[in-house]
Amino acid sequence: MGMAISSINPATGEVVRRFKAAPRAEIERALADADRAFRSWRERSIDERSRVLLRAAEVLRERKAAYARLVTLEMGKPIAQSEAEIEKCAEGCEYYAVEAARMLADEAVKIEGGKSLIVFQPLGVVLAVMPWNFPFWQVFRFAAPALMAGNVGILKHASNVPQCALAIDDVFRRSGSPRGVFRNLSIGAGAVSQLVADDRVAAVTLTGSELAGVEVAGAAGRHLKKVVLELGGADPFIVLNDADLGRAAAVAAQARTMNSGQSCIAAKRFIVERAVAAEFTARFVAAMAALRVGDPMDPATQVGPLARPDLVDEIDRQVRRSVRMGARVLTGGRRIGRVGNFYAPTVLDRVKSGMPAHDEEVFGPVGAVIVARNEADAVRIANASRFGLGGSVWGRDLDRCAHVARQLEVGTVYVNDFVRSDRRLPFGGVKKSGHGRELGVYGIKEFTNIKTMVAP
Repeated sequence: MGMAISSINPATGEVVRRFKAAPRAEIERALADADRAFRSWRERSIDERSRVLLRAAEVLRERKAAYARLVTLEMGKPIAQSEAEIEKCAEGCEYYAVEAARMLADEAVKIEGGKSLIVFQPLGVVLAVMPWNFPFWQVFRFAAPALMAGNVGILKHASNVPQCALAIDDVFRRSGSPRGVFRNLSIGAGAVSQLVADDRVAAVTLTGSELAGVEVAGAAGRHLKKVVLELGGADPFIVLNDADLGRAAAVAAQARTMNSGQSCIAAKRFIVERAVAAEFTARFVAAMAALRVGDPMDPATQVGPLARPDLVDEIDRQVRRSVRMGARVLTGGRRIGRVGNFYAPTVLDRVKSGMPAHDEEVFGPVGAVIVARNEADAVRIANASRFGLGGSVWGRDLDRCAHVARQLEVGTVYVNDFVRSDRRLPFGGVKKSGHGRELGVYGIKEFTNIKTMVAP
């Protein structure tokens, strides 16, 4: 429990603040408060809950500049993207405040000799284990629907974004959220299993690495707790031979480097039909090489530092090993020699199965070009991954794109656009990318008791 939790500026390496992990007494108090809060929060009308969420949206907008600076300071996201993230959280709060009543309405089912009703009731305290890469949005995309459904939340945030975690706590305080309805706990990863084991915790949601997912799901399984997992991805970006190559290449660079490449749903494997591979690759390389890398507080910066030094080490290892196995660096492929955790936007080609760039999740601005013989081969390559989070398909024939999209083993597919989460649509993955859904009508029901009532 004595683990230090530090806020370190990834653009400079400077330690901004250090925090002590919460002692056992504070953890106990948080659980007791949450348990007590649930009993009253679940009885509140949806209108009462929605007032808290609508006020949270106002607080987020009022303090957007300060919150965005915190995100950029702690994990290095370019400031324009940090501001967009805070706005997305505000929109999410508003959406669930308005739409939850419709989403959670009782459903009548006709049966012989009587009538049945399906009702959606909250489960209780939901433990949210959240990552650093979207330090506000990840939390609000869990919290807005879960709280509107009548659950309460305890947040265990990533240990490199402690100030963001405290700021989110503050949003809920300022929004008039009753004590215990939402609570950040400053704890290390080692304390999570103890929380999962506690009888007062009803369910767990985790966004993070495959390894973290296995550990938390294992603990949840031992204690028979509901769990939703959103894990890694190696998203395919399929370019068919009739695609608009100029637009596809421009968006490819954006899709690979949003959040400096640190996104589960960033495009990672660029699978291109052979007929257009040379032209697409040349345009993609030019777009990646033209990106402005630098100080994330500068609004003109497109790619900032990676969040931690070990992440640069890992990407460097993945690129070097792929090159040793026969991949070729077309641009980048190196650390940038300056203070901070910077890695050059990179394109590799001649990428094959067995290479880290093909098989692993590469969590940084590195794109892998893989040439497919034809459409069927592109689908085969796309599905030859242990991940299944998102994917996109590019081509002018929309029926053909839809046919390809249906064959992809992923949770979300976009045609002629890059993958993103949307507050209105279910989000999640298959295979090693996790299970369960966040967002939309399916997401809000994940942490409900779907109760059947039958009467004559």
